[in-house]
Amino acid sequence: MRPVIREAEEKLRAAGVHSPHADAELLAAHVLGVERMRLMMVPMLTPEQLGEYQKLVARRAERVPLQHLTGTAAMGEIDLAVGPGVFVPRPETELLFAWALAQLEAVGHEHRPVVVDLCTGSGALALAIAHARPDAQVHAVELDPVALDWARRNALQLSDEGDTPIDLHSGDVTEPELLSRLNGKVDIVVSNPPYIPESAQLDPEVADHDPHRALFGGPDGLDVIRPMIGTIARLLRENGMAAVEHDDTNGSGVAALFNTHGGFTEVVEHPDLAGKPRFVVARRTAD
Repeated sequence: MRPVIREAEEKLRAAGVHSPHADAELLAAHVLGVERMRLMMVPMLTPEQLGEYQKLVARRAERVPLQHLTGTAAMGEIDLAVGPGVFVPRPETELLFAWALAQLEAVGHEHRPVVVDLCTGSGALALAIAHARPDAQVHAVELDPVALDWARRNALQLSDEGDTPIDLHSGDVTEPELLSRLNGKVDIVVSNPPYIPESAQLDPEVADHDPHRALFGGPDGLDVIRPMIGTIARLLRENGMAAVEHDDTNGSGVAALFNTHGGFTEVVEHPDLAGKPRFVVARRTAD
């Protein structure tokens, strides 16, 4: 087992994969059907397993995303089905998810907390929040029909496993009447929208496999976020909180959008684990 993984690691490193050791082990764990930490308790591979593993390593060396090869991506305590046509959730978004859970703790128990996830993609944030907080009423909005199908698939799977069902909506997050029945009733809004500037240079895993619509937010990366601020302001109740993920070049830009719109206070930029600007939060005040 060890020499097979070492050989795979070297192949992935030569291909420019950023995490060759982790990916070699995760692919092996996938083929063997075990957790990565238990990988070395399986000392031998069958010829069939070896063949399958080598095929997956070869495709990863072609920069096919790891998550497309395993068919899953993690968010919080859940695993999501992902593949062609839907944005693969990134580890950085775990920080936004953790922030949302902390804010939900502060909501109190006077009413059932209401959460809206704008640009839900695979349903990652919405479903992770629903899993962690079964008392919450979670709404998720997605424009792209292919991504919405992935979100629906994930929502049905987790609902079948006992999670509180979420409400999925097909819609444009910049539409003035989106979810109008929730105006002024939402406690938390989260969003991981398309935010990459069109001129950005991306790794092949992203540029060649994530859907363009889920990635790019116009020349400055703010074409979706800019009009979405009005939607957020409309949905949030007084003292409700919002968090919007953004490109690492746009922390001050997104904060300025909240401040310029008005009706928000406590606008704060949050970094990711690498210290790069990653998401901005804001509190809704009375008009």
